[in-house]
Amino acid sequence: MSIERVREYFRSLGREGEILEFPVSSATVELAAQAAGVIPARIAKTLSFAVDGGCVLVVCAGDAKIDNPKYKAQFHCKAKMLTPEEALAFTGHAVGGVCPFAIDNPAVTTWLDVSLRRFDTVYPAAGSSNSAIELTCDELAEYSGSSGWVDVCKGWAEE
Repeated sequence: MSIERVREYFRSLGREGEILEFPVSSATVELAAQAAGVIPARIAKTLSFAVDGGCVLVVCAGDAKIDNPKYKAQFHCKAKMLTPEEALAFTGHAVGGVCPFAIDNPAVTTWLDVSLRRFDTVYPAAGSSNSAIELTCDELAEYSGSSGWVDVCKGWAEE
């Protein structure tokens, strides 16, 4: 189970107890925001894309949308989201719980979108459709093994 892998990962960091498991679904931005008691923009959603036979994860604010021209300029290809089956195969996490943690696949790279930086803390999923963990942006960058920050989204509040 993917949440168990994420729990084990955070156990190694001494943060396992900070994983939030909700009695309700947090599989969408809106549901996650309700479950965590925060505004939807503070949900750090993880989007998965096919790039050169591999997978790129873009973690962005809940109110952000991929900007196709910005995405193409950054990754040199059209944004093509993975199917739920492909996302599971690449990340080991099912859609609704896809997160940038505990992924051992070298074909997966993680990028963080600048739309997250306006918040002190954000809530990425923790490997299941009813979990999250509150992290600062610096912690998210460290724990996700991020390749860096990108600006590939639009529609968020500070544009």
